[in-house]
Amino acid sequence: MKKYNILDLFAGVGGLSYGFSKLPEFNIVAANEIKKDISIAYSLNYPDVKLLNCDINELTKEYLETALESKEIDLIIGGPPCQSYSTLGKRRLDERANLFLQYKRMLEILNPKAFIYENVVGLLSMDKGRLFNNVKTEFERLGYSLKYKVLNAVDYGVPQQRERVILVGFKETNPFVYPPETHGCGPLLKPYISLKDAIGDLPVLKSGESADNYTKEPDNEFLKFVRDASELTEHTSPKNGQHLIEIMKTLKDGQSKNDLPESIRPKSGYGNTYAKLWWEKPSTTITRNFACPSSSRCIHPRDSRAMSIREGARLQSFPDSYKFYGSDGMKRLEIGNAVPPLLSVAIANQMLEAFAFSE
Repeated sequence: MKKYNILDLFAGVGGLSYGFSKLPEFNIVAANEIKKDISIAYSLNYPDVKLLNCDINELTKEYLETALESKEIDLIIGGPPCQSYSTLGKRRLDERANLFLQYKRMLEILNPKAFIYENVVGLLSMDKGRLFNNVKTEFERLGYSLKYKVLNAVDYGVPQQRERVILVGFKETNPFVYPPETHGCGPLLKPYISLKDAIGDLPVLKSGESADNYTKEPDNEFLKFVRDASELTEHTSPKNGQHLIEIMKTLKDGQSKNDLPESIRPKSGYGNTYAKLWWEKPSTTITRNFACPSSSRCIHPRDSRAMSIREGARLQSFPDSYKFYGSDGMKRLEIGNAVPPLLSVAIANQMLEAFAFSE
């Protein structure tokens, strides 16, 4: 069986690695991640992958030859940090916005047959589209034929609306075909995965409470995928003050701060803050702030509290056995910045077909 060697750049906790790790035809040789705690988390889940915990600037040709043991890399995957492109924050052309040039440098050194460059949708409109055009031009200069498309994780069985730009490059002809949607409203599609589907088996908690038991057997396809652990972990509700608890209890399904009585309505915050999710719908896009109602829409619609780490991981489609590392804030960062594993599964399957076609 032909094996294709992979290098994962800006690997994070390994969400994009997940799908490739499940296919025997792919071999993730190494992964690069700058943050120590996140590197540890990656290694806990992929102990056989060589973890390069350093700034990507330090990945010289000589360093890589030693680290990769002179193995030929067939595929590079990954996406630079997205904060500079995000439509939710202050968009600026800083050093991080130009990290794609470091990605390009890796392509120049290793000359893989293909690559997958993943990022937030805001990349497309940054600097009135000029930045993305520059990204494409730089990659095309290396001889890659490009395709790109915006994929929404919710269309692939993830219980969350999460759009990402997936740019795929192949040397010469590009045979990559984007994965067909599996979930949605069409007659041949499965229904979207709602919060009730995704976390309805987790016990009711009040603010500050914890639990380590499931309340029922997995009764849907999503739960059968994520329920791969014998014991529930990381299911602790953040402890909040009485005023915030009153706000969360007053809100009804899907409501936000503008629906609150004036007597308890917060005077500051965006329209999607101090807001409840919908029990019968997928989540909105989660960020590292999924436990902070004053920063994002993240109030549990059934329990009227902030979300636990396990619930955040579920909304990203991480299996219950997946490990996170560091403080609670670091674990939320690892989860909130990740590519959903179920989306990576769909992409990996299509990449395998593309490699087979190009042989």
